Amino acid sequence: MKNFIILWKHFQNNFVFYGITIYDIAREAKVGIGTVSRVLNGNPHVSEKTRKRVLEVARRLNYQPHTYAQRLAKQKAYAISAVIPFFTSYFFIEVLRGVQDKITELGFDLVLYGVNDPSNQVEYYLQKSTYRGKVDGVLFFSMRFPESYVGYFNQRTIPIVLVDTYHPKFDSISVDNFQGAYLATKHLIEIGHEKIGIIVARLESVPAKQRFEGFKKALSDYGKNFYEEFFVEAKETQLDGFTREAGYNSCMELLNRKKGIPTAIFVSSDIQAIGVIEALNENGIKVPDDVAVIGFDDIELAKDFGLTTVRQPMYEMGKVAVEKLFERMNDRVRKPMHIKFTPELVIRKTCP
Repeated sequence: MKNFIILWKHFQNNFVFYGITIYDIAREAKVGIGTVSRVLNGNPHVSEKTRKRVLEVARRLNYQPHTYAQRLAKQKAYAISAVIPFFTSYFFIEVLRGVQDKITELGFDLVLYGVNDPSNQVEYYLQKSTYRGKVDGVLFFSMRFPESYVGYFNQRTIPIVLVDTYHPKFDSISVDNFQGAYLATKHLIEIGHEKIGIIVARLESVPAKQRFEGFKKALSDYGKNFYEEFFVEAKETQLDGFTREAGYNSCMELLNRKKGIPTAIFVSSDIQAIGVIEALNENGIKVPDDVAVIGFDDIELAKDFGLTTVRQPMYEMGKVAVEKLFERMNDRVRKPMHIKFTPELVIRKTCP
């Protein structure tokens, strides 16, 4: 996928039409354009009857003020940017749905910056997203925030909220990945599993690493062995290995080692887990009779596959991230706030 910037004004049939002008409103409301302008700008020198009539016509015609004109009038961009590693992940689609709904409610635009290679593109897009006041604030997703840009944001007091990642100097919104993996592994232990495997996305990814650490800690706390032969890290670089194909290939690698199979597998995301189940089925291994499977995220497909998983409130995380960003825009000197959502185990048929 090529690097690109998308102005997300249209998302999931949330269409806004820009063809209506104040001239159309004036004609329908039978007033002058000066009156319409005063109503829309909150000028008190308009009768209540006229104000109501103009606003009713504006609502009926689905009038939207032109963003560029607002910027000129108020010296604000009326936009926030999201610097995000990939757009096609089920996780990010759901989080961005919450982001988009909230900023639309607040009358702002969302500008997306797609990062294909976090190892060398993050700084470029952070600078690009804030260049010449293009946006009023930044949401930064799921990547390590570069230390070289901490001073850049602090000195310019640019509002920023980190989502699905953490830095002590900035507001952050995340799910407790460590605790979620711990919870899943603990469940497997409590229902009697001894040989528990793990298939994880690339450990360069912060969420994947945290989930791997939570898995190992649960094994340690309950006196269970970590089986190296049942551990597979995704080799695919696309989406950091958070893909169906990566899950399938990782499971095939585990089976091809010819060292037996675990009785249960914790997988670092639902989309990988679906690939794992496909690989097991192809090899005549029944889920959950032969191998129990637990995923992470609770994407929409998880329910269709009857996948036991760890649920994180993706849509809610998006909405809260925007709320916290607007709070930061209005108070740039308060101490950073860190919100961590608690994940929830959802029991379905792949691991009853």
